[in-house]
Amino acid sequence: MLLFRDVAQALSEIEKISGRLEMTDVLAELFKKTSAEEIDKLVYIVQGIIAPPYEGIDLGLGEKFAIAAIASAAGYLRTEVEQNYKISGDMGLTAELLLRKKKQLSLSVKEMDILYIYNSFLKIAKMGGTGSQDLKIKYLTELLNNADAQEARFIIRFVLGRLRLGVGDPTILDALSVSKKGDKSERESLERAFNVCADLGYVAKVFFTDEEEIKKFKVTPFKPLMPALAERLTNPKEIIEKLGKCAVEFKLDGFRMQVHKKGEKVEIYSRNLEKITHMFPEISETTKKIKKKEIIFEGEALAYNEKENRYYSFQETMHRRRKYEIQKMQKQLPLNVFCFDILYLDGKDLTNIAYEKRRKILEKIFPSGVLKLAEMKITDKEKELEKIFNDSIEKGLEGIMAKDLNAHYTAGKRKFAWIKLKKSYGNAADTIDAVIVGYFLGKGARVEFEFGGLLVAVYNEDKNKLETIAKIGSGYTEEEMVNLEDLLGKITAEAPPTKLDFSESMKPDFWVEPKYVVEVGFDDITLSPTHTCGMKDDKGYALRFPRMLKFRQDKGIMEITTTREVIDLYQKQRNRSQ
Repeated sequence: MLLFRDVAQALSEIEKISGRLEMTDVLAELFKKTSAEEIDKLVYIVQGIIAPPYEGIDLGLGEKFAIAAIASAAGYLRTEVEQNYKISGDMGLTAELLLRKKKQLSLSVKEMDILYIYNSFLKIAKMGGTGSQDLKIKYLTELLNNADAQEARFIIRFVLGRLRLGVGDPTILDALSVSKKGDKSERESLERAFNVCADLGYVAKVFFTDEEEIKKFKVTPFKPLMPALAERLTNPKEIIEKLGKCAVEFKLDGFRMQVHKKGEKVEIYSRNLEKITHMFPEISETTKKIKKKEIIFEGEALAYNEKENRYYSFQETMHRRRKYEIQKMQKQLPLNVFCFDILYLDGKDLTNIAYEKRRKILEKIFPSGVLKLAEMKITDKEKELEKIFNDSIEKGLEGIMAKDLNAHYTAGKRKFAWIKLKKSYGNAADTIDAVIVGYFLGKGARVEFEFGGLLVAVYNEDKNKLETIAKIGSGYTEEEMVNLEDLLGKITAEAPPTKLDFSESMKPDFWVEPKYVVEVGFDDITLSPTHTCGMKDDKGYALRFPRMLKFRQDKGIMEITTTREVIDLYQKQRNRSQ
């Protein structure tokens, strides 16, 4: 039985560590104390979640709930809790301090193990309806009554979604391997399992139940795969030199979806693994009619006028991602899904066969109503690839996607199995995808708006850190400024994200949880002392004349541009100018 006090002690040690190797060792020691029944719950808690994202289970507790529970458990007025929070800037530290100085003693204290804590969190998350807010406060207060001061710190941080440990999924994967093998020898098989089911808790449970099963891990309906990611090159010549004969598809500017079917059940997942089935009844109904018992396929959903052979813009297409008025929007903006890959069929995992073979299987199944086959041509000629690219641009699309005919489906990885070529890549102007980490208040002509610009970051894979790359002050309409301030105001934080490297000279008025992705246009990349992207010898990389192009609600943080990509773009930019 793993006691929560041991978990809290380990989390406290991790909080003081900056090195990934040391974090791995502390986690591995904690995992060694954990049973197969407990390990999935512990992994979720370390991740700061109740369940994998596609389950849609969220605690949904705000600061007011936490303040009420701390006040009740520690015997303080809510105003006293609020006052301490203003000083500490961390509700977890406030809980720890006030519970250490309790004004009242609990009548009985229950020793809490990891299963008790997890099940309590799950119960709170699933509460709804009349009186549920009071019940949530009551159950949270009970947890705090049973907790010591250190446990209280992490209970409160967890329910607020602010664990701030800096432990990424790669560190958890390493620790799982080390806990069982003493080294990272199982890291590769664990990572593949995670990439094909997007559920790290489940992977851990399988591994702890039977280590050999992790090597046989297969794709399963209704456990979505991490999407394969594309590298980028700047012209057709580079693509042919890299791939030789390759498949070329139009790069559609819609939103990517992964569709799962088993019998009569259908689920649709977005590219960031959110379950979106209810938004697209026409896709769900058409998928049910496919004459296969089980299937998982990927496609790009786009509002499309078949009579005029016209693709609607990304902004228009995104109107279909609505929770309400679904039937009305279905008529106004009929969707087509252009299917471009198949990952599973009637019990067979297809991710380990060549793309060319997967495509032939795909061609035997589609088109089927609104499910259409993505156009594809095979070529090894630079001129033909350039012609396809130009055709794409003339149709108002983004560019092309070139695919290695022999490549497996690389779930969750960015490899040259897929290469994207967008219109901007060959020009002075270019684009990246970055995550918002903070925002600035309006000044001057924008003082009437509370929003004045964004601070955005890219991901350094080597350091497992976010690094700032731009302060974006342009590209917004007045409506977007109002909407962004409202949206970001709900996820503000007192402290910067744990995994963020930033310089004090680029500190925003408000930090936010790294959650929302934006597509950023810019003229070129420069060396800068104020941004931390790829920083070396006090100079990092920054975007020159950055401007927001699109708010990408369809993309998750795992799909943002990497520091390595930024450095590659900088080098190619220098080569163009020489």
